[in-house]
Amino acid sequence: MKWQWQVLGAVCGGALLLGAGILLGHFAVPQAGGGRDPPNWLQDASRDLDEKLIQDFMGQVDSARIRENLRVLASRPHLATTPGDKALVQLLRQRWQDPQTGLDGVAEGTYDVFLSFPDPTHPNSVAVVLNGSRLFEARRSEKVLTPDQAQEDVVPPYAAYAPSGSPQGRLVFAHQGTRSDYETLVGLGLDLNGTIAIVRYGGAGRATKAVVGAEFGVAGLIVYTDPKDINDGRAGENDTYPNSWHLPPSGVERGSYTESFGDLLTPYYPAKEFTYRINESEIQGIPPIPTQPIGFEDARTLICSLAGPEAPAAWQGALGCTYCIGPGFRMDGQFPSSSEVQVSVYNQRVIEKSANVMGFIRGSQEPDRYVLYGNHRDSWVHGAVDPGSGTAVMLEITRVLGKMLKEGTWRPRRSIIFGSWGAEEFGLIGSTEYTEEFSSKLQARSVAYINVDISVFANATLRGQGTPPAQSVIFTAAKQVPAPGSGTGSVYDNWRHHTNRSSPAYGVIPSLGSLGAGSDYASFIHYLGITSMDLAYTYDRSQTSARIYPAYHTAFDTFDYTDRFIDPGFTSHQAVARTAGNVLLRLADSLVLPLNVSDYGEALEGLYSVAAEGQVQADLAAHNISLAPLKAAIDQFKAIASDFNQRVMKLKEESSPNPLEVRMVNDQIMLLERAFLDPRAFPSKYYYSHVLWTPRAAGVPTFPGLAEAHAARDWDAVRKHLSIATQAVESAASTLEPPA
Repeated sequence: MKWQWQVLGAVCGGALLLGAGILLGHFAVPQAGGGRDPPNWLQDASRDLDEKLIQDFMGQVDSARIRENLRVLASRPHLATTPGDKALVQLLRQRWQDPQTGLDGVAEGTYDVFLSFPDPTHPNSVAVVLNGSRLFEARRSEKVLTPDQAQEDVVPPYAAYAPSGSPQGRLVFAHQGTRSDYETLVGLGLDLNGTIAIVRYGGAGRATKAVVGAEFGVAGLIVYTDPKDINDGRAGENDTYPNSWHLPPSGVERGSYTESFGDLLTPYYPAKEFTYRINESEIQGIPPIPTQPIGFEDARTLICSLAGPEAPAAWQGALGCTYCIGPGFRMDGQFPSSSEVQVSVYNQRVIEKSANVMGFIRGSQEPDRYVLYGNHRDSWVHGAVDPGSGTAVMLEITRVLGKMLKEGTWRPRRSIIFGSWGAEEFGLIGSTEYTEEFSSKLQARSVAYINVDISVFANATLRGQGTPPAQSVIFTAAKQVPAPGSGTGSVYDNWRHHTNRSSPAYGVIPSLGSLGAGSDYASFIHYLGITSMDLAYTYDRSQTSARIYPAYHTAFDTFDYTDRFIDPGFTSHQAVARTAGNVLLRLADSLVLPLNVSDYGEALEGLYSVAAEGQVQADLAAHNISLAPLKAAIDQFKAIASDFNQRVMKLKEESSPNPLEVRMVNDQIMLLERAFLDPRAFPSKYYYSHVLWTPRAAGVPTFPGLAEAHAARDWDAVRKHLSIATQAVESAASTLEPPA
């Protein structure tokens, strides 16, 4: 009898669906001959973005409030899980629960995460030693130049996740610590076994310098920032902070020395009390040798005393001497030639509770569609620029939106989720654990993720990064925001002036950068395939060669530094808040999502063109490998995307479009990014499954798998990754086709 009940249930269910369809069709389709007006619920469902509301929002964004936000946020150090970090958790909760300007809800998500801290009772050190005597020791903390740097909870410089140990050996200079740098030393006849290498930031990731160095026999690593790379060569105290924005000689860049992201013991699973943890010995991509960063004033003492051949011209820096490679010290130098260098590290690896703070605004029409906006909260010291500038902007955006919400003048069409991520500095941990815990829901329901980490590096121009569909909404917002400063024009105009490219479809437009894994967008795009973007104001690269703002990850990244040198008047912070808030409102309130799928066609053509010319194409042809299937897939995608856009335009022209058809189109737009995921494409890379944007080890800007396989001269792998890329493009095209 069970089957009879199943049949009856199916019949009844079908009847109900048919009846609902008839009713919906009756009201949704305009009636001939002047029938009744659509009901209120249908008018609400068909309501589009209110441009006046966006202008109202931008008019309320207050630079003085952003400045005050930052003063409070950066008033004390707030390293992840420390009392300063926990105090900011409470600050965010209080702001987002405010009766006048709060959000609909606030929650904390807590994770038990694997972190690394220096031992407060056994400080790390770098010393020159001879027969048990210490002839020289690098500074253990930065010079106190302003009162806030004297606060007791300033963490001393260290390399997070570097193991404990005290190796001792002759010193060598290995430039940036890349594989080719170490190979150069070996080619010059150096035996690196048992040596201590000193390298500068840049060229390779922090952890990679140690991982590769260990492969060549290096026993310990010292890392410093060369003034050539960060200060445009300026190295004197009179030329550096507090007299300018340049890094002082004692400044030390702290950082997480790991090649992957997320909690290192719980890959792919949220770090909860019940979660299985791998053994520490199984962790890949952290330093296998003791590693310690120092300031360039101490690096000068070491490097300028080295013996051996002169380093290559490209290795020379701005320490005021000719760099030699070692090994060991020269006869006429500051130290006896038999002196060695000892790196002593006493870091502790611990599991601590780290919190994400989540703020929610419920959508009125599509509450199950999420627009996410995030920024991490933790910093290495005071973190005024990184990440305080981003949090200060987020708090101002939520203040204005919360006020509109409480006053009853606005409620978004879709739900908005704000995330203050914990423990980002240790490897994007908070955001990654969040995406792991809620992966199914986020993949099914998320429209886009907006990341504003460092909102202002400097005050010259906008820097936008994102996947291709985000380009159109970022451009639209940037055109509506006045550029800060005395000039005229919009943020868009200023951006196009500083960084531009020629587009076959649009002419000269600003350059939208691609997303690597440098901030909390990483797990959203690479793991879940959610359209993502990152917004910031930055410096004019024609005026400085600095790889990042000079006080990055040092004790000098303070409110005073930001207020005086990064953005006096906070007008660039205001411009970022207006731009990011404008993007947020468009994604949350537009009837049809303002993400242009056709822009992916241009991006695909760009990736393809690199493979179809020059040495790559010549090598493929020599091995009888054809790009024709990939080209055909891209052409098909472009044609289908164009047809899709035509359908969208017709739908938007209707006075009362069918809400089910709108929902269908929006789902196709939302899910396009997911179609480029292939979890089997890069099996050795945690979380990286996006066929187009996975970071490349090879420098050729084409499809990542193809680029790496070509660089390795692995022609079987080339064929495999061409198949992967072709299949991904065909899959993406199929998501945009009309329903059967």
